[in-house]
Amino acid sequence: MSVAYEARTSPPADGTPGRSVVHVVDELDLDHAGALDAALRAVLADAGGPTEIVIDLRNCSFCDSSGLNALIRAREAALRAGHTLSLAAPSHQMLRLLCLTDSAALFPVCSA
Repeated sequence: MSVAYEARTSPPADGTPGRSVVHVVDELDLDHAGALDAALRAVLADAGGPTEIVIDLRNCSFCDSSGLNALIRAREAALRAGHTLSLAAPSHQMLRLLCLTDSAALFPVCSA
C-alpha cells in the first residue's frame, strides 16, 4: 500500500520564508518510508522554500527502523539545504525509539 504524505507550506504574514508541515499518516515503516522521502524531497526542492520543516506525527501509529532512517535522512538533507527540521506530536513509541537509538537529540519537538 502506498501513502501519499501531505506537505503544506505556511508562509508567515511578513513575507519571510515559512514553515512546511509534512503530515505522516498510518505507519512509518518499510512500506511507507519511501513516501515520506518523496514528500520531504518535494519540500526541499521548492525554490525559496521554507526555513522550517515540521514532520507532524500525530496520526502516525508506528515507526520502525526504516521510518527512523527516513527521518534521519530528512534531517541531514534539511541541514545541508540550510533548513531546520523538527517533529510534532511524536507518540510514546516514537519517543522511546528515538531514546533507544540515541537519536532523540537530533530531533527537536515542536507544536505543529
